[in-house]
Amino acid sequence: MSYLCIHVRVVGALLVREMSTRFGSKPGGYIWALLDPAAHILLMTIIFKAIARAPALGTSFALFFATGYIAFQFYSAMSSYLNSAVRANRTLLNYPNVAPIDTVVARFVLQVSTTSLVAFIVLGAIVATMRVEASIHWPALLEAAAMACILGLGVAMVNCVLFLKYPLYEQVFNIVNRPLFLISGVFFLPDTIPAPYRDLVFINPLVHIIMGFRRGFYPEYRAIGLDMNYLYGIAFLTLFTGMVVFTFSRKTLRNE
Repeated sequence: MSYLCIHVRVVGALLVREMSTRFGSKPGGYIWALLDPAAHILLMTIIFKAIARAPALGTSFALFFATGYIAFQFYSAMSSYLNSAVRANRTLLNYPNVAPIDTVVARFVLQVSTTSLVAFIVLGAIVATMRVEASIHWPALLEAAAMACILGLGVAMVNCVLFLKYPLYEQVFNIVNRPLFLISGVFFLPDTIPAPYRDLVFINPLVHIIMGFRRGFYPEYRAIGLDMNYLYGIAFLTLFTGMVVFTFSRKTLRNE
């Protein structure tokens, strides 16, 4: 019980430190966290409005791209921010009460809170300005967001170790990870891709995350090919692998 109390206090202190480091002491940092995704969504809306008459779902380009972008961010922002959790707090690991996992947990809590707040504000603003009343299915939204966070956490825990041990792997991962934004269904509906390419696209678990998230805003969306069992399996397998790699690399995380 005492260990749990120490863990909670350490995570709380790290959380305050991360908030100060990331957003600064001025409110401008928090505003930028909101303006960045809003600017991306606005840019995509303007571009696709100019080349298409209607979005692939519904009548709002902004909502279509926002649901794809925000769903993707639950994974992307999580994994990219947590990848350097241990490395960025290396000096604090000299204190015996601070464990490597504490740095990951603190960043995880901060990133979940930040992305959730941004999603609520951005999507809420879009829905509020729509002419047609939106029908939101919260279980589908929360399920997809949770799976994205779990997948991002698992990937980040593996990367925390491998980035330290193999610097070349970090470069390779960044190169491979970069095109995911374009091929995960942010701009299109994966279930409309003709076979056999559709089957290849569905291997990507982020495709299922975005489809599941969009299903929460579009009750008419059939989401053919969406496999939540596959997504659950990949997400929890990745998390389990990350926990194993992280646990057996404590000396590397502290001393590398």
